[in-house]
Amino acid sequence: MAKSQRTEQKRKSLSHYYNASQYRIDTWNRLKSIARQLVNGSPKAKEHRKTIRKLIAYLHPIEVYWAFPGQQLMIQIARDEEVGDFEALSRRVACVTSALMSGEYRRKHINLADPRITETDAEGATESGTFFETDRVRRRHYFEVLIVDKLTPGQMEAQRTALANLRRDEDKFTYSPVFVSSLDDALIAVSLNHSIQSVIIKYGFDLHSDNDLPMIKTYLEQAKHADIDTVDSSEYGPILADTIAKIRPELDLFLVTDRSVEEVAGTIGNTCRRVFYNTEDYFEQHLNILRGIQDRYQTPFFTALKEYSTKPTGVFHALPISRGKSILKSHWIKDMGEFYGLNIFLAETSSTSGGLDSLLEPQGPIKEAQDLTARAFGSKQTFFATNGTSTCNKIVVQALIRPDDIVLIDRDCHKSHHYGMVLSGANVVYLDSYPLSEYSMYGAVPLRSIKEALLKLKGEGKLHRVKMLLLTNCTFDGIVYNVQRVMEECLAIKPDLVFLWDEAWFGFARFGPTYRQRTAMHSANTLRERYKSDEYRVEYEAYKQETADLDPDNIDVWLDRRLYPDPDTVAVRTYATQSTHKTLTALRQGSMIHINDQLYKTRVEESFHEAFMTHTSTSPNYQIIASLDVGRRQVELEGFELVQKQVEMAMVLRQSIMTQPLLKKYFRVLTVGDMVPKQYRQSGIESYYDPDHGWQDIWKAWESDEFCLDATRVTLFVGATGRDGETFKNEVLMDKYGIQVNKTSRNSVLFMTNIGTTRSSVAYLIEVLVKIARELEQELEDMSPAERKVHDKKVKSIVEDLPPLPDFSRFHDAFRKSLDGKVAEGDSRSAFFLAYDAENCEYLSLEDNEIGKAMASGRDVVSASFIIPYPPGFPILVPGQVASPEIIEFLTKLDVTEIHGYRPELGLRVFTEAALQERIKSKGRNTDG
Repeated sequence: MAKSQRTEQKRKSLSHYYNASQYRIDTWNRLKSIARQLVNGSPKAKEHRKTIRKLIAYLHPIEVYWAFPGQQLMIQIARDEEVGDFEALSRRVACVTSALMSGEYRRKHINLADPRITETDAEGATESGTFFETDRVRRRHYFEVLIVDKLTPGQMEAQRTALANLRRDEDKFTYSPVFVSSLDDALIAVSLNHSIQSVIIKYGFDLHSDNDLPMIKTYLEQAKHADIDTVDSSEYGPILADTIAKIRPELDLFLVTDRSVEEVAGTIGNTCRRVFYNTEDYFEQHLNILRGIQDRYQTPFFTALKEYSTKPTGVFHALPISRGKSILKSHWIKDMGEFYGLNIFLAETSSTSGGLDSLLEPQGPIKEAQDLTARAFGSKQTFFATNGTSTCNKIVVQALIRPDDIVLIDRDCHKSHHYGMVLSGANVVYLDSYPLSEYSMYGAVPLRSIKEALLKLKGEGKLHRVKMLLLTNCTFDGIVYNVQRVMEECLAIKPDLVFLWDEAWFGFARFGPTYRQRTAMHSANTLRERYKSDEYRVEYEAYKQETADLDPDNIDVWLDRRLYPDPDTVAVRTYATQSTHKTLTALRQGSMIHINDQLYKTRVEESFHEAFMTHTSTSPNYQIIASLDVGRRQVELEGFELVQKQVEMAMVLRQSIMTQPLLKKYFRVLTVGDMVPKQYRQSGIESYYDPDHGWQDIWKAWESDEFCLDATRVTLFVGATGRDGETFKNEVLMDKYGIQVNKTSRNSVLFMTNIGTTRSSVAYLIEVLVKIARELEQELEDMSPAERKVHDKKVKSIVEDLPPLPDFSRFHDAFRKSLDGKVAEGDSRSAFFLAYDAENCEYLSLEDNEIGKAMASGRDVVSASFIIPYPPGFPILVPGQVASPEIIEFLTKLDVTEIHGYRPELGLRVFTEAALQERIKSKGRNTDG
């Protein structure tokens, strides 16, 4: 066989596995099962041995990227099979599999060379000669260090021993090295091995790997030099460091070079933690590795709170519950203390001294914790909030918006934004999302619609009043914007436009490389760097020449053309609010505000401080703050792993439903093709999980498409069951099986995986769905023709007879500052407070068509309150909005039981005609406008 053919056989593509760690463990489990059958004397021994050799061949090129079990063990296993020692083979494989699944190898040194090793050993039992451990070692946190260097096996072993000899008893962490010899292998390693926390990049390594992983091509294309094959090998180190930083920015990178250290250090910026010359001072490298982990591990406020809780104190302050005194002394509520434990009460205090801090004016551990969080999330400033993202949204809006400022906002955003508009006195321009009428939900606002609104406002001379664009990313149903593209094109029209991205459900996205590129902070940092570059200036000059002859007042000319901002006038001003407690580890209501605003210090800092003081309690919950601090530590050390597994669980759920015959009959998982219209999917991909495409196409879609679908949000179409989404959620999933889901539509339910979702949870959900499908199958078989007719009618009403989704109509003239122009911005604040006087309002009934008759007579029926049906969960009407026939039809056809702001016994609360006329007169207008 030719050498090229042998090399090609050696290559093993991993591209079909989104999470190679899971593929790896599944393969070890299969190897374990077959090895055990050989020990038990299976009659298919020849076939089994062939399969074992095949599985070992699969694992061998992958195991190079992990420290455990190591290449020597792989050689030993292959040798066991070769000589027919199935007992030893089975014991070793079982031990490795158990250690990988339990994580025991992180806490114990497992001597796999010992012939007595058993699976029980790897699960925790200690047998003389098998383990080397102490209590101190067990308490140490384990991680792995990637060393990129071209070494012989002997040199690897010598360096492994040298690093082990540097360990000290007082070290809080312990690590094992992983050696790779090429740039490609280094990228594969950090992409697949979640345990890698530090990377030592040496010199003299190769460029390409024998392992074929298509996703690597994507990362290489983003490297500093487009044609990396033509770059001098002396530049491989800095290029590798830059590329790793894009994949996993949390990692500590150390560069070892044989060039001038001073010269190299000046070119790598903040990418590398430190540069070393040649092989000098291994001990210093060791200390820097541990210090890097300690910097991410530290939790300033959580640690301060723990220390405070152990101090003896006398409480002559608020909070009788502090130190648990009011509970421990009680005859009636001691069960509360027994349930929660004592620590939570020991840490409960109103004190801001004694080593603690104030959330309103942080100077100590809270400030340190917020600064560390800003580093983790890529922001310039981060602020903690203990009463949810609803409050975060109001803080940002109040800090930035003055009365009569114009704000562009997606109509189907969270209600806190609508109330924020009322509080700030903004003039609102509501933007309509594309409808998904067949599923009774909305998507997101097309970029073309946003540009059209801005360009019209510019043409009407109102652009100076436009202050903010407010969008939800990702939406409740998982629609994700191309954040960078939206910001760039909008800044070309309004160079200092402020962006508020509501990322309540997207806090986890920072810690997955695919997801990160569509987050607000990453996009802001990317654009700031882009506009400072010489390359962008060349690009902008070319754009100016191309558009020099275009009519600046012809909006249609600019709508379908990509726009570029002037680098000399643009200011990137980006804010993101996140419900940390929704997608990461934090107690309920733990949220964050992330800021990346070039004008924050000069224009916003003082007003932001006042807004923060306005909405933040003077008695914030310290437990929530501590949980935010600890949650930050977690994502910096294992966020990459947890997000990868979160997506993997969603993929498993999708595939199980798509492939199980009975489930396919009654349920359907909505794909990106269902949720995002074709014109917004430039990649052309219909499903991220179609076998014809594979996981590697996700990056292409997320890089280019106007809208993407968050794979962790699984929308299940349940119309064929004959039950609407709310009934399916409450009466079936929750009441019968205890499964919680957050959102429903008329014919769907939304399942969300998070960093806490386990395979067992997914398996239980699949089991429940199969049970439901079987029960439905039985019910249908037992139905009489009349009953079946009723069932089919229900299905038709849920699947076909859906009310059309209405767009925002308009604000009534009484609540508009100016009636000029085509962009009808409105003042919801005036309408909101006008309704405080009951004499200005009346009720019109929906049931007897009282509203329809009023509208038919030519009357403008204007809502006096927010009308919010659940689902969909956002205002169908806002104060001051004229009710359109489409909106009334939607409301009359809704069969939901929960409509906030609507009283069925009275009807819809609207303004009287007299109140509207008086409002117009008071503004100096007549009724003709």
